[in-house]
Amino acid sequence: MTTSYLLRGMRAREQRVTVPLDWTQPDGESIELLVRELVDPERDHPETPLLTYLQGGPGGANPRPLARDGWIAEALDTYRVVLVDQRGTGGSTPLDARVVAERGDGRAGADFLAHFRADSIVRDLEHVRQELYEGRRWATLAQSYGGWITLTYLSFAPEGLAASYICGGVPGTPPRASEVYRRTFDRVATKTAELYRRYPDDVGRVAEIADALAAGDVLLPDGDVLTVRRFQALGIDMGMKPGHERLHWLIEKAFVRPGRFSDAFLQDVMALSSTAGNPLFWTLQETLYGDPSSGATGWAAQAERDRRPAFDEDRRPLLFTGEMAFPWMFDEIRVLRGFAPAVHELAARTDWGPLYDLDRLAANEVPVAAAVYFDDMYVDAGLQLDTLGRLGNAGWWVTNEYEHDGIGSGRTFTHLREIVRDRGGETA
Repeated sequence: MTTSYLLRGMRAREQRVTVPLDWTQPDGESIELLVRELVDPERDHPETPLLTYLQGGPGGANPRPLARDGWIAEALDTYRVVLVDQRGTGGSTPLDARVVAERGDGRAGADFLAHFRADSIVRDLEHVRQELYEGRRWATLAQSYGGWITLTYLSFAPEGLAASYICGGVPGTPPRASEVYRRTFDRVATKTAELYRRYPDDVGRVAEIADALAAGDVLLPDGDVLTVRRFQALGIDMGMKPGHERLHWLIEKAFVRPGRFSDAFLQDVMALSSTAGNPLFWTLQETLYGDPSSGATGWAAQAERDRRPAFDEDRRPLLFTGEMAFPWMFDEIRVLRGFAPAVHELAARTDWGPLYDLDRLAANEVPVAAAVYFDDMYVDAGLQLDTLGRLGNAGWWVTNEYEHDGIGSGRTFTHLREIVRDRGGETA
């Protein structure tokens, strides 16, 4: 069944398709995917080229556009845009902690969650391409984690791709969680120093907040205790273009009276840190690096933090943290607690299937263009360039003009398309 409706400057269509939970058992348990496409009404023809968007995450649903703007506006001038909510997100059999807990013990939950990685997502996309679009090649546009999916796609199903555009999301290969966090902790420390340089009064304000949190139980509106380390984790926003400003304005409104937190501050902290809208983000974070050659991820971010006393909760100036999943999150954050047994099992797992075929990537013929953000706090530029240097038929653009959310500028996609055109264009 297809549902059609009009948005501002776009025609939208929605379809649902059924796929196996486990692609190695096609007759077993199934899940449902939501496929939404957007097209310019004047270009709604069968021959219009296809572009599928690979959302960042893990665990992120595709954008729900309100207007024809940003990269979508440019894409619609050429393509039919296909938005497939990744399994477990948005309208594609979404998951939360209760769903995972209902699978049984930690091992059963971990086995279930292991089916929500990039290898399964690529199989889903190939099924959609074959079933709904008659096997026509499509281009991909990837944001952040979407780049991980892109390299898995290039490894195992490149015949489906006309071109791949990647924004701030080329993974290190082979995947090594310990190396990722060794680099990103340095970047978060640099971003914290930049916050304090731009807003010197925040040094004292942040210390006052941390001291008050350390002194006693401060409750968020949902009943969770706000700890210093949960407050530190708000630093994840510093990697976005307005992130320093958002964090500064949050810090400014912390107290309604000396020593008494404002309701507005507590409400915002809860909303920013609960991950209720994307519970898989922290849950699957380190599974991105699970690979036969890597061994167990073993809470790699926590291990790196333990080696860095500068990030201790009692240090002043207080350092924030970034895109790093820690074991305590699954004890202290209400919506994540039900994931705890499964996540601890995932951290110890060693029997991962491969996410990349390095030989096939080296021989890749699909045109690839990547934007590498030089100051990227989440995906280290050095690791991205190392991978790109070993990826066949790849061009890239290194810039410090944008932060990790540079895809929001239509110019980023424009430039990547120019790179592919200059190298011969998309594959027919």
